[in-house]
Amino acid sequence: MTRRTSLKITDDRERQLEKASEIVASSPDDDPPMSVVIDAALTHLIQSEANIHDARDKLDPKKIQMFNTDVLGLKYKTYVESKWR
Repeated sequence: MTRRTSLKITDDRERQLEKASEIVASSPDDDPPMSVVIDAALTHLIQSEANIHDARDKLDPKKIQMFNTDVLGLKYKTYVESKWR
């Protein structure tokens, strides 16, 4: 991942960005810019929340809870909870 911003990051964030960069890269030799990696992560977060909202009326809550993450999770059929903050 190529740094093209002045964002200061911790060692833990650096590891997360490197892993996300591997996911976003189109090939093993691709080195996407940090802005592309961050945009992809933000887009994924937004789409994941929308998908959980859409699925909660169609699927059993226990099935949806299998896809809960450290950031987003469904609590029964009542609401989607952001666990990040």
